[in-house]
Amino acid sequence: MPNYPTMKRWMAFIDGEHFTIRAQDLIKERSFILNPAEKPRFWRENTFIWLPGHHGTQRIVSSRHQLEYSANRAYYYTSLVGDDQAMQQVQSQLWDLGFTPRVFKRIKGREKSKGVDVTLSKDMLAHAFQDHYDVAVLFAGDGDYVPLVEEVKHAGKRVVLAFFSENEGLSPALKISADEYFNITEMFFAQWK
Repeated sequence: MPNYPTMKRWMAFIDGEHFTIRAQDLIKERSFILNPAEKPRFWRENTFIWLPGHHGTQRIVSSRHQLEYSANRAYYYTSLVGDDQAMQQVQSQLWDLGFTPRVFKRIKGREKSKGVDVTLSKDMLAHAFQDHYDVAVLFAGDGDYVPLVEEVKHAGKRVVLAFFSENEGLSPALKISADEYFNITEMFFAQWK
């Protein structure tokens, strides 16, 4: 096994829209029932979902780079159909979980908003070029992020991808573009039991 350097500084970027959509699909496919006591804090249907008991900046993926226990910052990007009060409520819930929330309004009937992908890409690139992290932990499965991952790597940063498996919404092209991949499927269900 090669001796990899310790890269302590990291930031997390969560495509909450895609993560939530895939998580909800998997919950239905497995006929899984979420722990009702955890629902109000860690899940809002079609808007966000997270792992019970985990703070947004807490390291939950293993990496050969020996990441620090806490991220410099963790961003959660999502959208919702609703008014300003609903947006403020979701922002507050995500902030309470330890995230820097990026919440966008979504048009009724649409599954996703353009603001999520664009803002996540902008933030991840800007922080890379400003040398705010050594490793980006990206929670996403969409192949549209491949050019972003390649640019971040060109800036000399490492990218750890965390998502469900390929047959559960992960783009194979995105998986191989990252430096490392961490399958969160079993951990996700274990945390929600």
